[in-house]
Amino acid sequence: MSEQFNLEIVSPEKSFLKKDDVTEVVVPAFEGEMGILKDHISIISFLKPGIIKVLSGNEEEKFYVDDGIVEFKDNTLSILTSNIFDIKNSDKTKIQEMIKQAESDLSEQNLDDQKKFIISQKVEVLKSLSLN
Repeated sequence: MSEQFNLEIVSPEKSFLKKDDVTEVVVPAFEGEMGILKDHISIISFLKPGIIKVLSGNEEEKFYVDDGIVEFKDNTLSILTSNIFDIKNSDKTKIQEMIKQAESDLSEQNLDDQKKFIISQKVEVLKSLSLN
């Protein structure tokens, strides 16, 4: 019996990734990192800045995501996000620019706690990427 399910990641620009041989996906949900396997219960959740890990066969792919919505239903995982990129092909200069912009956003006076949390998460994850 196959342990694979379908995955589709969509950003405003394009259909970013479509696979039908995924065995596990780990997403950075607000509740914490969430691992999804075949036959997982139906779920809808929001994503925070973090790393999406996609496992298929012996291959693991990692993507940075700013935010989004994840839905798992009928063995299909759909991820809608405003910003995503492949970590393997990431541009260190772009990551540094994103860190500077996020740190600038963090210094604004009128931020509520939720926005501070999200921006802090973004800075932390991006800094971890820039070290690799």
